[in-house]
Amino acid sequence: MIEGEALALACAEAAADKKAEDIVILDLRGISSFTDFFIVCSASSDPQLKAVASSIRESVREKGTRPLNEEGGPTSQWVVIDFGEAIVHLFNSEKREFYNLESLWKDAPRLRFEPSVPGSRA
Repeated sequence: MIEGEALALACAEAAADKKAEDIVILDLRGISSFTDFFIVCSASSDPQLKAVASSIRESVREKGTRPLNEEGGPTSQWVVIDFGEAIVHLFNSEKREFYNLESLWKDAPRLRFEPSVPGSRA
C-alpha cells in the first residue's frame, strides 16, 4: 500500500506518463483536514483525459491502493479521483483555468516533482 507523499508523487508520475500538462502537487498538510495533497493537471482532449485518469488508477492500484471515490469524466471535462491522503484533479485546460484550484489554495506549498518521462511538463 502506498500513502502520503509517495502516493501523490505516484499519481503525478502516472499522469506524466500519459503526457498530462502543468502537473502541480499542492501540499495541504497542516492546511486541510480532508486530504494531505492535491494533484492538479491538465489534458488537452477528452481521450487524453480518459487515458490520464486510467493511468493514475492503474498505477496506484499496482502499488496496492484503490480510489475511495471518483467523480466526473471526459464529458464533464473534469475528473476527481479521491485516494484519501491525495486527491487528483484532472481538467481540460479551460475548466482548469475557470476553477483555478491553485489560486484557491495559494497558501499551500508546492511539492517538487520532476517527471521521469521525457517530454512531460510539470
